[in-house]
Amino acid sequence: QVQLVESGGGLVQAGGSLRLSCAASGRTFSIYAMSWFRQTPGKEREFVAAISWSDRNIYYVDSVKGRVTISRDNNKNTVYMQMNSLKVEDTAVYYCAAVRGDYGLGLIYPSAYNYWGQGTQVTVSS
Repeated sequence: QVQLVESGGGLVQAGGSLRLSCAASGRTFSIYAMSWFRQTPGKEREFVAAISWSDRNIYYVDSVKGRVTISRDNNKNTVYMQMNSLKVEDTAVYYCAAVRGDYGLGLIYPSAYNYWGQGTQVTVSS
């Protein structure tokens, strides 16, 4: 069983930055692929970024490429997402997700994941 706890959300002005963190429990964090999704009211959960357990494969949704960096520290059982040049349309609840193993581009689908955090709100004001 893996438990995920997100932090780092908040209110920021457009153009600002935030770093989200997701701390995972468990001793086998290093073999889990990790991702970030986001969701706004009335919409489906949207893929944002994913990182494989080996760091060899990293994926981003087109709308955040060049502005967002996902990384992980397996010694700290934590995955990060640095978000720069934030836009109003980045406003959402951001969720961390984990799945054991690696599924390549399958990581962009919410159905691939076994474990989810409770979410952290990111609000970008104009």
